[in-house]
Amino acid sequence: MTRTLGIDLGSSIRSAAIRGLDPLAADTLCFDMRRQNAEADVPALVAALRSLVPSLDDVAGYSPEACVAAMRDLGMFLGSIKKHGPEPVPLVPEITPVLLELGRRTDMVPRDTVHHYTTWNPAGGRQRMYGGDIQEAYLQESVRMVFPHLREGLELAGVLSDTPVEDPKFAVLTEDLTGHVETMVASIDMVMANVSPVFFARALRSYFEEITVDGQVLLGPAAAQVPLWLIDQAVWASDRSEPGYEEFLRDSVPYSLPRWRELYAYWTGVPSVVSRLVDAYGEDPDATERRVPALRASSEALARLLRVIVVFRGRHLGIARKAYDADLRLYPVGSGGASVDLLRQITDLTRATARLIARRAGGMGAEAGHEHGHGHAGAESAGRRTA
Repeated sequence: MTRTLGIDLGSSIRSAAIRGLDPLAADTLCFDMRRQNAEADVPALVAALRSLVPSLDDVAGYSPEACVAAMRDLGMFLGSIKKHGPEPVPLVPEITPVLLELGRRTDMVPRDTVHHYTTWNPAGGRQRMYGGDIQEAYLQESVRMVFPHLREGLELAGVLSDTPVEDPKFAVLTEDLTGHVETMVASIDMVMANVSPVFFARALRSYFEEITVDGQVLLGPAAAQVPLWLIDQAVWASDRSEPGYEEFLRDSVPYSLPRWRELYAYWTGVPSVVSRLVDAYGEDPDATERRVPALRASSEALARLLRVIVVFRGRHLGIARKAYDADLRLYPVGSGGASVDLLRQITDLTRATARLIARRAGGMGAEAGHEHGHGHAGAESAGRRTA
């Protein structure tokens, strides 16, 4: 896709502007959608979607932010119709050129993503929700709260990727990045406290199914589109991953923001932060550290960052095990295409990397599931099984 926007859709100012827009005059119809979903009223959903589809001339007059808001609202109906069985686009074929044009104008895939469902979704009375349950609102908020921090964290990771590990600024940058990543742990704690696996598996997951647009199969909004994986890519995964995770990342990249796709492409071609630190220590780590004292602070800071990521991974794995248990699930994999086995592999890879850096940092504990468990059995049991 050719980039056509001169703005950063991920910025907090732009996100606030998008949330305030209703270019399709969809507020009432989006609220009615909750009842239509509860009644599985596909004809009403199709009629509402058809009434919302703008003309291409209308789209030509939209601002970039209005294009995002339009895709958000059309996407809610696309996901709702698919949840009840039919492929939505053939029922409203006039939507195809509109979706393609909205995707072109925003330099994103031609359907809604997790960004539309959460960050660009109004809060309060205008909030777009499939069913209106408070648990759905908590899930949306848990994602909305982390995006500003991830945006800042990814830019920090970009600076960190270009900073020599021997530079005293490396540890400072890494500590700042850790502070932003810690919001992921707070976010998943919110989910664990307020969203039951049964609700997600049985009531919500089916709204996030893939649809086909102009012959292209497109995944629905998914937690996998929240780009912690992109921080992985900078910190360790660009050269220390495994084929399953690499394939998952390639499949996830198209659903991210334009700036983040650029970062992925750059980080994929350079050594990871972890590899640069390991190489800097060389064959005689003790002698190297005596010669370059700043390496100790760099390794300790990197070890803390990796421990926080392991905490998140462990808790996420625990939730996924429950939501996708064979006796509960309606689908074998997440809406982003990740299986529980893949999440386990990613958690194991992250934990192994954390242990490697902890050894460089003088034996700091790397089993984050134990150190930061806060009583959550999912993370703690994941730590015991993969230790």
